[in-house]
Order: sequence, then structure tokens, then C-alpha cells
Amino acid sequence: MSVADSFPSSPVVLVTGAAKRLGRAIALSLASQGWRVAVHYLHSASEAQDTVQACEALTKGAACFSADLGDTQALSRLAPQVIAHMGQLDAVVNNASVFEHDDAHSFNLSQLELHMRLNVAAPVVLAQALAAHLTSRAAAAASGVVVNMLDQKLWNPNPDFFSYTLSKAALEQANTLLAQALAPLVRVVGVAPGLTLNSHLLSEEAFEKLHKLSPLGQSSTVKDVVDTVAFAVHNRSITGTTLLVDGGQHLTPFQRDFSMMGQADA
Repeated sequence: MSVADSFPSSPVVLVTGAAKRLGRAIALSLASQGWRVAVHYLHSASEAQDTVQACEALTKGAACFSADLGDTQALSRLAPQVIAHMGQLDAVVNNASVFEHDDAHSFNLSQLELHMRLNVAAPVVLAQALAAHLTSRAAAAASGVVVNMLDQKLWNPNPDFFSYTLSKAALEQANTLLAQALAPLVRVVGVAPGLTLNSHLLSEEAFEKLHKLSPLGQSSTVKDVVDTVAFAVHNRSITGTTLLVDGGQHLTPFQRDFSMMGQADA
């Protein structure tokens, strides 16, 4: 028996890269608002199951789905698998992303292809799949939304993470193109956080210092970001634009990426 048989009325959202960190927080936020969450993951199976269980405690009907978004066949199967298991699909949050360092000197085609495939092609294919599914439900006045996770550095560019930045710039442009092409069935909204969560690239001290480098005295928190994603999902008048959630970091010029700044300061 599919999840849809037991919970047919709640809307379904697919969150990519939802096993941990920001993706998990987005999944939990939407589950708390009544969404059945399809938790996508690649390698983090146990973390994905933990996220599903946490979502289940908020809204019954969550499930996890494994797929390599860089594999054409696996990517093409993901949305149909979600729909078959959960009965429908109403929203996609494209959170999964690859973030590998290169610069203008180390740039190569394989790095660019990796970033473009995962950070651009996958979100577009999932938006395409959502639109096709909603078209089949058009008689029921179905509509949906795609949220693409972006980055404040698009409005405050520096040459670090060259291929990553190119891919996110392409995805930001895809917001406009998809919003035009898929209306009125699908809205497409970008959310661009600033420095939000620490990683292995920064010490806690460096992270805290860099997090404060903004006009508002702090960059985005996890709650700030997930609240904005929820706002984008629910506000039916927003499409073809990006919401910057960064404490104004994009207004302050930075010559290096935050991770490179932290390494230099360490």
C-alpha cells in the first residue's frame, strides 16, 4: 500500500538533499505545516530515515527516495517514483548541490560539467517533471511551486568556486525562464542565503566572525532560510524572482569566498 492510500489529502513536497543540514531543516519546517515530505538523498541513508521519522512525527506520510541526481536515468525516475508512492507531487525544493573549489586557473570542463549537471540540469528536470504531472491534474485545478536554493554570492561575486558560481548563476536565470514557461501551473522562486551553516572549511571562531560581516550584524540563520522557503512555497503571488536572506551580506563587497577568508584568517 502506498503512502497516498492512507494520506490522500495532504500536499506533497520533494526536498532534494534532505537527509541532513539545511535540507533536513527545510523538510521538517514544511512537515510542521502539513506537507507530506519526500526526502531525497544519495549516500546518507540512515540520516534520511531519521529525517523521515522526524517528519512523520509532524505530518504523517513522509518517505525517503535515493537517487544520483547526476545520473540521467536515476534523475528521470525520481519524480515518477515519488508520485507513484505518494500519489501526487505539489512542490519541489531543489536544495541538493555540489560545491567544489576551483578558480579561473584550475577550471576544467569536467568540473564545470559536474556542477552544471547537479546544480542546474537536475533542478530543471525536476521542475519539468512537476509541470508534466500537474498538467495531468489540470482538471482538478492543480498548481505547484519550485524553490531553487541559490547563493548571495551571485550578487556579491568573487572568483573563488568558479564552476559552482557559474552553475548557480545559470540556475538563477532558469528561475525567470521556467517561471515564464511553466505559468500558470508552476511558480518558480529562488532563495539565496548568506553564510548559514559551518563546514569543515571553517573553524567555529572563523565562522562566528564571518557570520557577523553584514549590515545587520549577522547573516542568515537556519530558521531565517527555512521560513523564507516556506513563505515562497505558500505565497501564490511570487514567481520568477529570488529572495535574498543574508542579513545584507550581498551589500558588502568580499574579495574571497567565506571559506577562503576563514582559511586565510586561521
